[in-house]
Amino acid sequence: MPLWTWFGLKAGKAATAWPYSGPDGQDGVLGLPRLDPAHCPPSCQDCVASCPTSALFGNAENGVGLDYGRCIACQLCVETCPTEALQSSGDWAFATRDRQDLIQGATRTLAEPGTRRRAHSSLCKSLHIRHIDAGSCNGCESELSALDNPFYNLHRLGIFFTPSPRFADLLLVTGPVTHPMRDPLLAAYAAMPEPRLVMASGTCAVSGAPMDGGYAGGQGLEGLIPVDIWLPGCPPNPAALIHALLVLLERMPQRVHGGQYGT
Repeated sequence: MPLWTWFGLKAGKAATAWPYSGPDGQDGVLGLPRLDPAHCPPSCQDCVASCPTSALFGNAENGVGLDYGRCIACQLCVETCPTEALQSSGDWAFATRDRQDLIQGATRTLAEPGTRRRAHSSLCKSLHIRHIDAGSCNGCESELSALDNPFYNLHRLGIFFTPSPRFADLLLVTGPVTHPMRDPLLAAYAAMPEPRLVMASGTCAVSGAPMDGGYAGGQGLEGLIPVDIWLPGCPPNPAALIHALLVLLERMPQRVHGGQYGT
């Protein structure tokens, strides 16, 4: 018997039973910040001024809002806030069907329509993904590669990656969609069979932030192709990716509504 086989048998099963039971692998991991506008002092705009991606917005009259679709979890706002209205958290499961659900605060609205199509029932137990890197820094790709490790073992959930968009049910896009990647992305989307589901994975794919201000940056998927699931994070961790996929397949509930994180 090869030595590695003996070690494998001795160690036993390494995959977690999460999300049905067991650990999700994210204990102690820092998530996106929480905002409690009730603790904001009048006329204070320190956090808005400190945010490098304009995720925080507002003014003295309307108060402060937070667009998680632009947040990169840099924690500068938490460090700047004088009253702890912004606090660090372990919140990471931010997948939403509606882009507007990532916004806390009524003073920012988006042109993007609301809830997209639901996944067909035939996909709920077997989903094939084509990943497109549309100008990513490779942070999201690092987290995606962890989905196939022994702990997360994505295949146990009936979810697989495929090398061709012609065999894919879902187009998973990372990166802000730089100009050179725009046409290849659209070509991959056009090559997919219906219903052609799309997931924006990572803050830059959701909104382009923080790359949207640069000469080579893009605006993300918003307004480019229909998006069925939005997942911010810089980068979203493997558990967040799995949660987003299961939300898409209606096998887990969405935790964020109107920018408010719940359990």
